[in-house]
Amino acid sequence: MDTSVILPVEAEGFIQSLTTFSLKDVGSAGWFKQHEYIEKLNMQAIVSATAMHDEFVKELLVSLRKIPVLVHEMILIEVWKHKVFPILCQLQDFKPQNTFQLYIVIRHEATIINLLETIMFHKDSCEAADDSVLDLVDYCHRKLTLLVSKVTREGDRWIKPLCTFSRQELQNQNVALELDISLKALSVLRYITDHTDSISVINRLLCTHNIPCVLVQLINCCPWSRQVEKYMNGKWQKVPDEDRLKITKLDAQAWIALYNLLLNENCQQKYDFNNYNKNQLLKLRSFLTEVVIDQLPALVDLHRFLAHLAVTDPAPPKKGLILEQIPVMWNHIVTENNGKYKAIAKYQVKETFNPSDSDLRQQAQSLAQTYNLEVMEHLLPEKPKCGSCGREATKRCSRCQGEWYCNRECQVKHWPKHKKSCQLIVESTEKIQKDLLKDWTN
Repeated sequence: MDTSVILPVEAEGFIQSLTTFSLKDVGSAGWFKQHEYIEKLNMQAIVSATAMHDEFVKELLVSLRKIPVLVHEMILIEVWKHKVFPILCQLQDFKPQNTFQLYIVIRHEATIINLLETIMFHKDSCEAADDSVLDLVDYCHRKLTLLVSKVTREGDRWIKPLCTFSRQELQNQNVALELDISLKALSVLRYITDHTDSISVINRLLCTHNIPCVLVQLINCCPWSRQVEKYMNGKWQKVPDEDRLKITKLDAQAWIALYNLLLNENCQQKYDFNNYNKNQLLKLRSFLTEVVIDQLPALVDLHRFLAHLAVTDPAPPKKGLILEQIPVMWNHIVTENNGKYKAIAKYQVKETFNPSDSDLRQQAQSLAQTYNLEVMEHLLPEKPKCGSCGREATKRCSRCQGEWYCNRECQVKHWPKHKKSCQLIVESTEKIQKDLLKDWTN
């Protein structure tokens, strides 16, 4: 079966051309073209990893040393969302007739973190990231603190918008993306703890950000679970009663990251097991049930470590002179543009987010081809299964495009169960394509 979104020679050209942009150039024609490249690279990386075929996108990103560029561009959009976008939305002359350009900019961060989640599973990707791993650690820390923050979460709903922009649909899309981005950052962080032996990275994880305590808070509040639903595969899904106690991938990522940080000898020597940290870590014992350990047997060692920690007082870490590397990307972008955010917003209103009809049509059509459902269907590693009976399916829900059926009878039978999830499915490939072209279909 052909499992290619792009050919290796195309991927090499795309990756070779990857470059860093300035905050002012976000959303420009050159930036927009690079976004298309990264989207296609992301799709191909996912297809290759899922089908367990040659992961040439990962190999090229490693050999061409472009992972730091991806990290920079992701942080650039993070800064843009925090510093420029709120100002831009308040400008009186900012009255876009179409918001898809803004959505693409906001989505760019999600695309890159998704690509990084796919490739950072491999040790050589972590090594090829070089010093940008420190910037990636800081980025993940910001996203994880966002997950546990009471400022941005109220019950099960994220309530802090980027700005008071009147396009409610764009706000809703951003909220959904921000949750997905933060959860993928958890996976990226776990892979860093798998592979790193850098003293600077370990010091950043343990001493600067106290990631073990952040992970304890995450496990405690479990933002990927709510009532009878769990966040899996990029969407909220209702969990059958018999599966309620099954741990999800996100549960596993948090536990494995903790395992790596607490049981690694180098980490134990660096971490300060003071009274506060010790008390926080001991909260994990109530979550380490037999059901959890049965599903992640390695956690029996973590359980033993915590039992030992409860009756001992580890010596504080030895203090010594450390020549430590520090992350630079966020500070460099902010320092370079400090005091210029309003000017950048005004420039982008005039030059970037006010395109001609022909330019807008061309961009929409180009991205519509990138998110081509028919192409993606042929790349699935196996035929879809009927959501009702489990047999091979050839038809799918015309509304959400997310569930498959073998015949009309099965679809009608399954509708009572599918109805709620149909409402909750996040904007899929078809939704993106529909958003891009909605103003041009008449």
